Formats: sequence, structure tokens, C-alpha cells
Amino acid sequence: MWPNASSLGPCFRPMNITREERRLIASPWFAASFCLVGLASNLLALSVLMGARQGSSQSRSSFLTFLCGLVLTDFMGLLVTGAIVVTQHFVLFEWQTVDPGCSLCHFMGVIMVFFGLCPLLLGAAMASERFLGITRPFSRPATASQRRAWTTVGLVWASALALGLLPLLGVGHYTVQYPGSWCFLTLGTDPGDVAFGLLFALLGSVSVGMSFLLNTISVATLCHVYHGQATAQQRPRDCEVEMMVQLMGIMVVASICWMPLLVFIAQTVLQSPPAMSPIGQLSRPTERQLLIYLRVATWNQILDPWVYILFRRAVIQRFYPRLSTRSRSLSLQPQFTRRSTIH
Repeated sequence: MWPNASSLGPCFRPMNITREERRLIASPWFAASFCLVGLASNLLALSVLMGARQGSSQSRSSFLTFLCGLVLTDFMGLLVTGAIVVTQHFVLFEWQTVDPGCSLCHFMGVIMVFFGLCPLLLGAAMASERFLGITRPFSRPATASQRRAWTTVGLVWASALALGLLPLLGVGHYTVQYPGSWCFLTLGTDPGDVAFGLLFALLGSVSVGMSFLLNTISVATLCHVYHGQATAQQRPRDCEVEMMVQLMGIMVVASICWMPLLVFIAQTVLQSPPAMSPIGQLSRPTERQLLIYLRVATWNQILDPWVYILFRRAVIQRFYPRLSTRSRSLSLQPQFTRRSTIH
């Protein structure tokens, strides 16, 4: 793949790092604890979600379906990637010895892209669902909301997987990344690497931007209805406020965790002079930055479930008791006025 690296496999770049340096960079116990905390957090959120879905309204049931898809995705992402990374940190195996054909590296590259994009795409899908539910409550058949939500989750998974498979079809490459414990897209100058890096960064950034725009409009609509001249029957229900608080929290977490990595990828592949040398080597500061931003992005999978757990109505009422005194029968949907019986 690189002119002066013919002895290396297609997923291996020159990387000058010793076994002791790799051991000092990441503690296997920290990696294992990180994964266990994330898995336990997502399992707790799933158990709470299962209880919350019983007896919920149609709109809330649809929202909870998206949340189930998000938490399940985060759980599987931590489970699969954590199994590889934690094993590598404990054993410190050499990728070239264990995986000379790059099958494991390609698999990890695909799942890193898949589980990285899914939360961002699901966040945008949830924002779209709430936007329509708040601004156009009669535009969708309520009876199909849950089935449509699962269909949307499936489409998001399929889209993220299709993008992750592009390097296996010749668009970009997956390579072992510093310090030799994970695989990801290549920040090189090859047209395929540039295109794939920009596509990944652009799709993730557009998802975050779309979430921000739609959530802002939804919150503004809720505030307008709540503080406007609408009658009490037209004001938002507590569950509408609860869902928007949770959605805003998910958006903030995704933005903080993922935007630094997405911006870094776009900047690096477009950098002039190129960040990667002709033999496929990145400077040590660039490699360390990529590792730091990846670790920050990984926190998204741990924080997502806690957004739902902590921002539930039962928890919010402890800090905002006034929420529990308002009528539970209030609705955003316009109430039909009685027609006059005078002819």
C-alpha cells in the first residue's frame, strides 16, 4: 500500500513504539473498568426503559423505541469493541502476528465506524420525530408510530453499516492506529482515504447540526405554547417536556464527545502539507491527538444511558416539585371547540 512498506500487510503502517511504551499508554485495568461501567449503565437504562414503555402514550412509545435503539447500540458497541481493546491491553499481542490477513482489523474498523455513526444518526432521527410530533401532531398516524420508529432504527443501522463497509469495497482503508490497540479509517492522502474521512466527518457533523436545529425549533415551540395565550388544555404535557429535556441532553453529550474527533478528521485529511508521510507514517503528536479524541468520543456510549436515567420525570420532580402539581391531562394537540347548535 505504501511504497516503502512492502513487508507490511494492507492494514499496517510504520509505527515506532515499543512494548513498554504501549503498556504505559493505557492501563488494561482502566480499559476493563471503563467497559464494565459502560455496559452496566446501558443495562440499567434498558431495564428502566422496559418498565417505562408499559402503558405509555403513542408519541412517548415512539420516542422510547428510539431510546431503546440508541441504548442497545451503545451497549453492543462497548461489548464488541471493548472485547478486542481490553484483550489487546492485557495480552499486548502484535497485530501482524495475530492478524496477518487484516481480517480482525477490517472487522474492528467497520464496527468503529458503525457504532460511531449510529448514535449521531439516531439523535437526528429522534430530533426529527419530536419536531414532527410537536409542530405537526396530526401529520402522522398514531397507530403506526412504534412500528415506524423501529423501521427508522433499522434504516439507521443499515445506513451506518453500508458506510462502514466502503473501505472493504475500495473506498478508503482501515489501518492499525497508535498505540497498536485499535483500527480505524486512515488519515492519509490517498483519494479514497480523503473521500471516506470527509464522508464520515460530514455525515456525523450534519447529524449533530440537524439535531441542534430541530431541537431548537421544538423547544421554542414548547416555550411559545407554554408561555403564550393558549388555554390550559393546549399547554404541553409533562411528558413532552421530559422527552425534550432528554433529547437536548443526548444532543449536548453527542456534540461534546464527537465534534472534536469529526473536526480533527476533516482538518487532518485536508491539511497541506499532508499530515501523513509517503510511507504512511503520522507524526507522534497527530497520533496522540487522534487517540485522545477517540477516547473522548467513547464517553458518549457511557453518558447516553445516564441522560435518560437522570432526566426522567421522577428525578426531575425532586429538583422541580412544581412539575408534579400541573395537570397530567394537558396536551399539545389543539382541542376541538364545540360547534354551535344554533341553525
